[in-house]
Amino acid sequence: MKVQKKRPVLIGVTGGSGSGKTTVSRKIYNNLSGHSIMTIQQDSYYKDQADMSMEERAAVNYDHPLAFDTDLLIHQLKQLLNYEAIEKPVYDYTELTRSSETAHQEPRDVIILEGILILDDQRLRDLMDIKVYVDTDDDIRIIRRIERDIKDRGRTLDSVITQYLATVKPMFHQFVEPTKRYADIIVPEGGENTVAIDLLTTKIKDILSQEGRDNIFRED
Repeated sequence: MKVQKKRPVLIGVTGGSGSGKTTVSRKIYNNLSGHSIMTIQQDSYYKDQADMSMEERAAVNYDHPLAFDTDLLIHQLKQLLNYEAIEKPVYDYTELTRSSETAHQEPRDVIILEGILILDDQRLRDLMDIKVYVDTDDDIRIIRRIERDIKDRGRTLDSVITQYLATVKPMFHQFVEPTKRYADIIVPEGGENTVAIDLLTTKIKDILSQEGRDNIFRED
């Protein structure tokens, strides 16, 4: 007799660049310490651009849904939801393409999927148990993005501002902000909203403790 484990819980956390979605994801992760939990970043699934020149790669709009290999992300999420390990792609921000290396990832009971466009595709939304939109003022988001890109990615102030005005801001209003209507929970001010994060943590714990969850079956 074989007992199938309960289906993992998939939480999607989205919002504009610099909204605080990474902080929210991290705090949920930390609050669930002791549980079987993992995070996946949508950024890892930028398309492989090895066949393009550096000039062509630099011209790509990385805030557009077509910049992501969503089919691969969906395929690997389904594997994880079936308790199968994956070889997660690794994106090289220096080379602006996918690395030849992959990261082995074992399945977990809780999966946090984080990214700016994870609610854009219905196929992704349909896999999620909880959909979270982190809602933060535009001014705060651009300040956070400038600090991050200069400190962590070696960018210049001019390049960050140019990219923000050319693609980040218009793509946010065209593709990211409209997905707010799909969210189960909207979290204002990101990681500073401890009440919302505590409520999310409690809800996830409640789901994990429920009996008779999806995909429980026995085989003789």
